[in-house]
Amino acid sequence: MNPARDSAPEPAPSSGASGSSGASSSSGATGSYGASGPGGAFGPLGFQLVLLRRMADHQPGLVEDALRELGVGKAEMREANRRWQAMLRAPGRRGAGPRYRSVLGPPDATGERRIGDLAFEASIWRLPLWPDLRFEVLAAPGGAVWNEWLVRAPGAPGPELRTVEDLRPWSCTVDEVARAFAPARPLEGTAPTRWRLAFTAPDAAGKRGEHVVEFTWGLLQRFV
Repeated sequence: MNPARDSAPEPAPSSGASGSSGASSSSGATGSYGASGPGGAFGPLGFQLVLLRRMADHQPGLVEDALRELGVGKAEMREANRRWQAMLRAPGRRGAGPRYRSVLGPPDATGERRIGDLAFEASIWRLPLWPDLRFEVLAAPGGAVWNEWLVRAPGAPGPELRTVEDLRPWSCTVDEVARAFAPARPLEGTAPTRWRLAFTAPDAAGKRGEHVVEFTWGLLQRFV
């Protein structure tokens, strides 16, 4: 994880891609984004439900709001997660890069990202639930995935992070918090899709303190 790097290049705009980093209205989601029920194609809707399933551990209220926006229930979310886990464990399973392309389609944009002496291919996809964010996958030469998370869409305004009170769930990404309260120290998360950052930041009264926050799929979830 390198929380202080830049985001991937901005793809060409498409209709309905404006709004905040919270859940946006997605009427007719099952038909538009791919079904996730038994026998249905596992498309973008199913993948968004996979992200929500992990986030539900810490932000069940926000997840319930998002499910209503998507027009699905908790049973569909659990089924999508079950199918995703089965894809990860299946014999002869695809690598992470091809798997994302099979689920999300061709990337909206790709580009080279250099981190130190290493060069990565950055691929990003739009997810209707978070129109101001992009799902980014960084792949090393040979296709091995180095990172996979939500980042701010290039050109989309990020939140002003001045105090710890500004750190609200789902409002910001790992790299935004790392830049706002540098130098932040990355910590090991509790699962492969989770990251933690430790940093010093002031509260609204100006008193500085040590804090640790946790992210799921790159999106802020809670203070630890």
